[in-house]
Amino acid sequence: MKVVVTGAGGFVGRELARRLLEAGHEVSGIDSHAGGIPPGVRPVEGDLGDAGVRAEALGRGCDALVHLATVPGGAAEADPGASRRINIDAMYDLLQEAAALSPGLRVVYASSMAVLGDPLPAHVDDATPLSPKMIYGGHKAMMEHAAAMFSNRGLIDAVTVRLPGILARPKGPSGMKSAFMSNLFHALKAGEAFVCPVSAQGTIWAQSVARCADNFVHALTLDSALLPPTRAVTLPALRLTMGALAEEAARQCGVSPDLVTYAPDAALEAAFAAQPRLATPAAEHAGFAHDGDPARLVASALATLE
Repeated sequence: MKVVVTGAGGFVGRELARRLLEAGHEVSGIDSHAGGIPPGVRPVEGDLGDAGVRAEALGRGCDALVHLATVPGGAAEADPGASRRINIDAMYDLLQEAAALSPGLRVVYASSMAVLGDPLPAHVDDATPLSPKMIYGGHKAMMEHAAAMFSNRGLIDAVTVRLPGILARPKGPSGMKSAFMSNLFHALKAGEAFVCPVSAQGTIWAQSVARCADNFVHALTLDSALLPPTRAVTLPALRLTMGALAEEAARQCGVSPDLVTYAPDAALEAAFAAQPRLATPAAEHAGFAHDGDPARLVASALATLE
């Protein structure tokens, strides 16, 4: 199968591309910095908003498209115009262009829990309405509807998955306000002190990048009849406190949990560490899964740490 992956140089994109190559698929990857794209992937470097870049990626054939590229949360909030250009306009054009070349192709779209907004209700499930507050979440919600509309018209066969916090991102600036979850792992693996910007009691939804990549691979071949009419599912995730995550990460890194101290930022905690109970029956019915338990989540995250 010929698969085009946007954002192939990102940490989820790299993990996914490696799995696709190992399975024998032909992979073309778009990224603004081709240096991060794994060996074996046909790299297409450039701006997703450039029609020529999209045409080059699609030009050798496309049986399936995985759309990961995005202007992330904090960056979208700081520059709504850039978010609209990439997260809405470029994606819409990409869907039209891919559908024209390969009518009915499978499109897997990486949406976000941010579409649910904040504050969240005491329990989140498949009936929770979309009510985004952030620019990022609003734009993701808009394109969920676009993917469903294209599918209803028979142009594509879309699967939209809403991602929780994915662990662990590479060290360094990411534009994601939730990056503190990953920064915890980098600090403890290096035996360094870490000041957590949310409380030890703050609750998060998390999934390892390896499990996330497995879920994307599954999305490429699942029967879309298993999906709700929206074509969108919230991925299963473990709900745990930052304190519990820190203790387990410290244990597996062989360091003292006392390296972690807490200086909560009220706004950050409200947006990213006040996650309520989560039920994801639609995703589970379609065959998606979480990591199983915190120990396996942490072990998987540490194993893929860059």
